[in-house]
Amino acid sequence: MHTVKEAALITGLTEHAVRFYTDKGLVPSVQRDKNNIRMFDEESINWLLGVKCLKQSGMPIEVIKTYIDLCLEGDSSIPQRYKLIMEHKEAARVKLEEAQRHIAHLEQKTELYQAILEHRSPDTTNPGNWDNIHHMHGDVFYSPSVRKA
Repeated sequence: MHTVKEAALITGLTEHAVRFYTDKGLVPSVQRDKNNIRMFDEESINWLLGVKCLKQSGMPIEVIKTYIDLCLEGDSSIPQRYKLIMEHKEAARVKLEEAQRHIAHLEQKTELYQAILEHRSPDTTNPGNWDNIHHMHGDVFYSPSVRKA
């Protein structure tokens, strides 16, 4: 049997995370000693490692709890667990595509800043300068009627 501190060392989690995951019901096999102190056997360590893996994939705690509850139902829940993992994978793919769009936008911004630093372009990144350069980039500014609203 392992203490919280030992479980943290074994799993690479913080003691806080071990306690948090236990309190959220993510370690169904955790036991308590006569002083109500958490004690972790090998099965509990496995649950913690499983939670760590899912958390590192970006899965929210609530979904991890659903996954664990399904695991406790046994093999009959494999189709539901598969569906849950597939949904999580798709959500991760959407986040990746969004991050790729952010990177592309930031690449354009860094190119613009390089042009500004090299005095090839005025500073169009500072909203304080936009009144002076509105004529240059009218397509990206709101129409006057919208700006007054």
